[in-house]
Amino acid sequence: MSNESGKIPEQSLRMVLVSACALVDADGRVLMAQRPEGKPLAGLWEFPGGKVEAGETPEDTLIRELREELGIEVAKACLAPLTFASHAYADFHLLMPLYICRRWQGTVQALEGQALEWVKPARMRDYPMPPADEPLVAVLRDLL
Repeated sequence: MSNESGKIPEQSLRMVLVSACALVDADGRVLMAQRPEGKPLAGLWEFPGGKVEAGETPEDTLIRELREELGIEVAKACLAPLTFASHAYADFHLLMPLYICRRWQGTVQALEGQALEWVKPARMRDYPMPPADEPLVAVLRDLL
């Protein structure tokens, strides 16, 4: 099926909502997590978070994901919206709000076998990241 210009319209991509968090420690470093083997984009570094499930807000997702992935407790009031990413991958379109969090309870641990690094914002470009995460680095560098 083509439109008036004779071009075939782009296939509509399904929208995937993922919530991410820049955890910032007292030294101004940001936590980066490496995607484990067996997952799409394995080996790339990203901000912790995950897919927003039905009935969840992006903040609820982060509270759940940070507990499951890192073993920390975050209060909704400590999650501040910072910016977002919008990126078309081959088979879906990702919309990802990025929150910043400076306060949490507990000690960050890699509960899902992922590598973790606390990274100064000026060094974040040294870590290969998924395409959707890359534009977020400039915002964090400017803020921190």
